[in-house]
Amino acid sequence: MTNEKPADHDVSGLSLDEQVSLLSGADFWRTRALPERGIPQAMLSDGPHGIRAQQNGGDHLGLASSTPSTCFPTAVTTAASWNLALLEEVGAAVGREARALGIDVVLGPGLNLKRHPLCGRNFEYSSEDPLLAGTFAAASVRGIQSTGVGACLKHFAVNNQEHRRFVIDAIVDERTLRELYLRGFERAVKQSSPATVMAAYNLVNGEHATDSRELLTTILRSEWGFEGLVMSDWGAEADRVAGIAAGMDLEMPGGAGTEPLVHAAVDERRLSIVDVARSAGRVAALARRAERARTAAPIETMDALLEPHDALARRAAAASAVVLRNEGALPLARESRMALIGAFAETPRYQGSGSSLVTPTRLTTVREALAAAGVEVTYARGYDLGSSGAGSATDAAPVAEAVAAARDAEVAVVMVGLPPTAESEGFDRDTLELPEQHNALVRAVAAVARRTVVVLSLGSPAVLPWRDEVDAIVVAHLGGQASGGAVADLLLGEVEPAGRLTETWFASLEDIAADPYFPGGPHQVQYREGLFVGYRHATSAGVAVQYPFGHGLGYGNTAWSGASASSDSLAPGGSLTVAVDVENTGDSARSDVVQVYAHDRSGVVLRPRRELVGFAHVTLAPGERRRLEVEVRADDLAFWDVHRHDWALPRGEVDLEVGRSVERIEATLTVRLEGDAVDSAEPPSTPAVAASDAAFSDRLGRSIPSPKADRPFTRDSTIGDLSATLVGRGLRAGLRRAMPVSDADRADPATIAMLERSVDELPVRGLAQMSGGRVGWKHVDAVLAFANRRPFAGVRALLSRR
Repeated sequence: MTNEKPADHDVSGLSLDEQVSLLSGADFWRTRALPERGIPQAMLSDGPHGIRAQQNGGDHLGLASSTPSTCFPTAVTTAASWNLALLEEVGAAVGREARALGIDVVLGPGLNLKRHPLCGRNFEYSSEDPLLAGTFAAASVRGIQSTGVGACLKHFAVNNQEHRRFVIDAIVDERTLRELYLRGFERAVKQSSPATVMAAYNLVNGEHATDSRELLTTILRSEWGFEGLVMSDWGAEADRVAGIAAGMDLEMPGGAGTEPLVHAAVDERRLSIVDVARSAGRVAALARRAERARTAAPIETMDALLEPHDALARRAAAASAVVLRNEGALPLARESRMALIGAFAETPRYQGSGSSLVTPTRLTTVREALAAAGVEVTYARGYDLGSSGAGSATDAAPVAEAVAAARDAEVAVVMVGLPPTAESEGFDRDTLELPEQHNALVRAVAAVARRTVVVLSLGSPAVLPWRDEVDAIVVAHLGGQASGGAVADLLLGEVEPAGRLTETWFASLEDIAADPYFPGGPHQVQYREGLFVGYRHATSAGVAVQYPFGHGLGYGNTAWSGASASSDSLAPGGSLTVAVDVENTGDSARSDVVQVYAHDRSGVVLRPRRELVGFAHVTLAPGERRRLEVEVRADDLAFWDVHRHDWALPRGEVDLEVGRSVERIEATLTVRLEGDAVDSAEPPSTPAVAASDAAFSDRLGRSIPSPKADRPFTRDSTIGDLSATLVGRGLRAGLRRAMPVSDADRADPATIAMLERSVDELPVRGLAQMSGGRVGWKHVDAVLAFANRRPFAGVRALLSRR
């Protein structure tokens, strides 16, 4: 956004009533304006991978129609490019469309870590690694904000599952919290200065993220220097008074009726008028900066952006695709007799479901794109979209049709993946498996085809039991509206699929350290795996995975040589450069990613076997050779010392391992760390995974907190919790009937599943927070009283004036 002026925060001329009014949204997407006081309105919109502008009213689940905008590849896709320039370019395109549609703040990017591959919202996140997540989010923010539009980092913090996301309490030790779950946010805040940060639904160590002064003020503002606005996720604010005192500025959406609570707290001196004015000033500053940005430069029209942005979406999706396997099958010759198999070729899976759901400006399928390229194909559907979910019976007829097409072709391209019902905001996946129909289809085609190329459409890893039976596997992820054209381009070699995995593809759930503790119970999830998430666990425990973090073959070959470090020692606050010569030995342009991992051999503290500390992306012309440099900072080699409550650099040796992936190391450079942490900061017997209660208690530094009791019901109890009672069952049935669902939505199993889960997991307080003022707090308290078998208290609540 445009540079801030000192007067932006000035609310000294506003009455307390006016200041308090600014602290809640005017409606689902707008802040409140006080035009007579020089405070305009700001318009917010979902949009990590495209703008979901709902100009009139709207909702937070992606159900109501939105203005068409370019549906860019989702974060899981573009992150696989490891290309910061591309991420900034896509971010800038999203920002330009936001301006064209009158949007002042884009609610994205999301950078929560992928603690477990079954999280239903992983397609919106970049990586299991905090360095990548933070670096990629910062690039996206810089791109968006280069247009004058604000960005919003979300969801702060420890928001790593959809199960019970509104009320789950994440129990995580201090070191793991700092080194994994806050580190990406810290990096993004410091590298990109986002306009806003969104506080998450969940609790962290017993305290709602929206009410945590430790998170929102001590860490975010005092330690990291964040100067923007903090808003709540929609309906996340648990205690408005505590939230303002903690530094939670803007409650979204509007209509929750919390203003009287704030006034009462001020009158009773439970809340300082200084805190109110500070938060009101941040809301005013955001709106004033947004108004200036609207007039700072000419606004392009959506019509002018459609063609270039569709082309960018296509290029980004193709370049970000990951080649997992290629036994000489790719790229394909245009003249090949090709069998194109799989319903995704005609009805693509190009984005996930939920609040990020974008209405695309157009949609290109693989079948259309291959035809436009002059490639003749024989098409077979292979499966029905509506019957290919987990547990569905195998339908032999479309498989037989596919086998017949594959037998007569030179190459069979099989498009499979995860159905929409598997990946959505609101619920997590149940299994790592693909639908059995998809597995049966691939195996049957591979048994008869001369060559078989599998293209995967999914937002998270899956088990591939046939991976050694096919000639090539490409992960297209969720590639946005132009994904069909992107797949055609990469198959034909028009664009190199140069992506590298940003998460580990485990072979089974049993291999994942977090799996026994995911998603936890109804009220609490324990992060007993500590630091050992994803590749950190795989490399430390020697787990054999399907495909490792950082893996990606691309097309062609490069040769690496001459790895060196600019220094043989590293002191606190310093940095050094790891350099390596990379040469394109092929006859076409080739991209590569140099990854640098640290193996701390000091023994000062328990650490994973490898941790990413830097990377560099490059694209080389045929025969071109370039010396790539990767900065390695001492800060990224530090650990969180739980005794000092601060970062510490160990004293001792560290191996800097230069690799093509976390498992393919090309060179090892040993460096001396000149830190002041000398003695072991942990007992020698400290386990990697705190499986026992005693070990987890030791790691927490306190007793394991008891989960919240199911009864009595409180404002934090969910509608699903209340459904154990007669009043709760009636309430749930009524809410499901009242959801604004179109006929098209009712025909979509993913939408219906998301709706049902959203109703069941909504806290009772959400009735007031998400109703736009139609339901008051007295109604919430009456429902709770009746559910708790206190009918007289329920009647008194209904008769009150609240």
